[in-house]
Amino acid sequence: MARGNKNKKLRHQSLLKLIEENPFLTDEKLAEKLGVSIQTIRLDRLELGISELRERTKSMAQEVYSELRSLNKQELVGDLLSLDLGKRAISLLQTTEAMAFQNNNIVRGHYIFGQANSLAVAVIDATVALTKEANIKYLKPVYGGERLVAVADVIKQDGNNFYVEVNTSSDDKQVFHGKFVIIQKGEVK
Repeated sequence: MARGNKNKKLRHQSLLKLIEENPFLTDEKLAEKLGVSIQTIRLDRLELGISELRERTKSMAQEVYSELRSLNKQELVGDLLSLDLGKRAISLLQTTEAMAFQNNNIVRGHYIFGQANSLAVAVIDATVALTKEANIKYLKPVYGGERLVAVADVIKQDGNNFYVEVNTSSDDKQVFHGKFVIIQKGEVK
């Protein structure tokens, strides 16, 4: 086998692994991680039948929205990508300059909080779930144009109270951490 084909095969394996581990990586990030051009990544994705980020995200979101119980799709801040009711949920928020302060392009905190809070409510397996308490920390600024991936984990349940931890990151760097107490007000499935 020619050396070029062997390198290509290894690169394809690495590309598949990276996207499996983090399906939200842009072509730019993939190119950076693999040390190749963006055009090479696009050609590799085409050859492997891997859709672009926008299509991967849309496909993941469409599969999970039907499981939502405590919120409607329109009430969730960001796109729901994964939902295991009562356990874990993941969402993606593509920030824009319109969400940011004009003088420094830093995204306003209520968008970041909104993503985390709505995800904490969405992960609860109840017809009605409301935020009772929130302890939040903004860990680093987020700039318009960044993609935020929020992961909500149900840590414990005590009666009708659910303790949910939400960690939000951008480019694999944590930007937000929140601990939420969500109270269930409806029947459990």
